[in-house]
Amino acid sequence: MAVPLLRFEGITKRFPGVVALAEVSFEIQSGESHALIGENGAGKSTLGRIVAGIHRPDGGRLFLDGREVSFRSPREAVRAGISIVHQELSFCPNLSVAENLCLGDMPSSRGRVRWREMRTRAHTLLQQVGLQIDPATLMGDLSTGQVQMVQIAGAVGRRARIVVMDEPTSSLSQTETSRLFEIVAHLRRQGVTIVYISHRLEEISRLCDRVTVLRDGRFIQTLPTASASTDEIVRLMIGRPFKRYFPDHVARRAGQELLVVKGLSSPGKFEDLSFVVRSGEVVGMAGLVGAGRSEAACAIFGIDRYTEGSITLRGRPLLVRSPREAIERGIGMVPEDRQRQGLVLSMSCRENLSLSFLARLRRWLLVDHHRDRMVAQEYFWRLQVRAPDVDTDIAGLSGGNQQKIAVAKWLAQQCEVLIFDEPTRGVDIGAKAEIHALIDQLATQGHGIILISSELPEILNLSTRIVVLAKGRIVGELQRERADEESLIRLMTQLAS
Repeated sequence: MAVPLLRFEGITKRFPGVVALAEVSFEIQSGESHALIGENGAGKSTLGRIVAGIHRPDGGRLFLDGREVSFRSPREAVRAGISIVHQELSFCPNLSVAENLCLGDMPSSRGRVRWREMRTRAHTLLQQVGLQIDPATLMGDLSTGQVQMVQIAGAVGRRARIVVMDEPTSSLSQTETSRLFEIVAHLRRQGVTIVYISHRLEEISRLCDRVTVLRDGRFIQTLPTASASTDEIVRLMIGRPFKRYFPDHVARRAGQELLVVKGLSSPGKFEDLSFVVRSGEVVGMAGLVGAGRSEAACAIFGIDRYTEGSITLRGRPLLVRSPREAIERGIGMVPEDRQRQGLVLSMSCRENLSLSFLARLRRWLLVDHHRDRMVAQEYFWRLQVRAPDVDTDIAGLSGGNQQKIAVAKWLAQQCEVLIFDEPTRGVDIGAKAEIHALIDQLATQGHGIILISSELPEILNLSTRIVVLAKGRIVGELQRERADEESLIRLMTQLAS
C-alpha cells in the first residue's frame, strides 16, 4: 500500500485545564478528501491547526510523505504545501481585500510595495472562487459570507498540496456553498488532498471519501463515507443514539402581539418591512445573503438606524438608539458573527455571561460578584459548555462552545423578544439540538422569537411562521404547515411558480 500523505501518530495537545487531543493516530491518503467530524470540543480544529503549523503538539509525531515533520509556524507549513481555511474569520478589517490576501507575501521592490501587482494578484485569486468584488474594498465592509470566500480564495490560491477546510460553509449562502463544492471538485481533479472539517453530514457524504470521527479528543474510528450511514456517524460522534428534536411550541396557540414592525425602511438595506411577532411563537426570516434579514434585526436591536416606519413593543412605541436601550426594553440579540459582535474574547466565560445583565448585578457602585457567579454557573451548566469552569478564558473554547456562551448570556437576561441570527453556525449536531430545544423552550414560556437562518431545515423545523425577504423587501409569508424547501427557495429567488 502507498505511503500515506499524512500520518498522525499519538498526537496529544493540551491547553490550560483542557486536553484537546489525546494520543490520536490515523492516516490520510494522497489525493483523497478526508473528513474530520465530532462534537464541539472533540479536537477537530485543533488537529487541523497542528497540520497547518498554528499549534505544536505536546506529544506524538506528524509524518508528511513518510517523513517526520514539526512545523514551528504557519509559514513553514505553507512552504511544505499546506494551507488552511479557518472556521473563524481571521482578517484585518481596516485593510483592503488585496492587502489581506497578500499579507506575508507582499510584492515589493527595493523596499516599496508594488501596489498594481498586488491588486492584479488579488483579482486573480478572487476570480478563482467566483467572487466579484473590487480588491480595493476594505475587509470590514464585506458581509460575513464574502469574508469567508476571500479566505477560501487565499487558501486555494497558494497552490497547496494539502488544504485544511475548517467549517468552510458555516458563513456561506447556498450559492456560495455550491461554488465551494465546485472548487473542492476542481482541487481534487488536480490531485490536491482535502482535510474537510464540518458538522454538516450531507456535505461530508457528498465531498469526502473517508471520515474520521473524534470524541473528547480521542480517535474513535475511520470509515468510508460510501458505506457509513448518518445514524452510525452520529452515534460514533456522541457515543449514543441520536434523537432528532421536534418543537413543542408549534402545538400551542400563539399569544398576544409583542413586537409590531410597520413600514420599516433603511435606504440600500431594506424597505417597507411589516411583520408581527406574538408571544409564544418563532417567526423565521428566510432569504438569500443580502436580502436584508440581518440588517432589519440590527435596526430593531438599535445597532443601525432606520429612516421610516415604526416599531412597537407590547403596544408602546419602541424608539431605541443603541443596543443598551433595546436590552432595557426587553430585547436581546444573538448576532451572526459571535467573535466580532457577540463576545469579548479577552474575557472569561463568566464575564461574557454577565455583560448583558450587569445593571441587575450592581449593589451601589459595586458588582455583586457572588450573584454574578451563581447566575453564570447556572447557565454555563444548563447549556453544557465544555470547559473546566466559568472562569475559563472564552478564547480557548471551540467555536460551538463559544456560541453556547453567546446564547446563554441572553437566556440569563430573560428578554421578552429574542433575535437569533444564525444561532447554530459552526456547532455540531448535538449542540444544535440543544440550542433548538432552548429556542423552543423560550417560545413555550411565552417569549417572542425571531429566527434568522440560512439553513432551510432549521427554519422549517423551528418556525411557527416564515417571513421571506428578497432584495430588502418581504415577498411572502408562509404558515408552518404550508412551508417546504421548494416554496421557500422560489420565494427567496423570486422564481415564478
